Amino acid sequence: MRVALICKDKPGHLPVRVENRSAHLAHIQTSGVVEMAGPFLDGDGQMCGSLVILEVADLSAARDWADNDPYAKAGLFESVQIQEWKKVIG
Repeated sequence: MRVALICKDKPGHLPVRVENRSAHLAHIQTSGVVEMAGPFLDGDGQMCGSLVILEVADLSAARDWADNDPYAKAGLFESVQIQEWKKVIG
């Protein structure tokens, strides 16, 4: 199943994002379940959240991936929405 993780950063936490970015990208690479991912940008073009599309067995696997994301472990996110997603185009 495909799952979208929609993550919004806590205000003022860009330094936390920057400090943990390389570990987050390594988590993406080594997990083997990320189809696409990228940051949301605010009005100033600064990273302020994440969209991650996973291909996983079930929602439990998606929650596990999200819980083990270095960004989550560092306390970056104000909110994380995990939603089953159906790819139609692309």
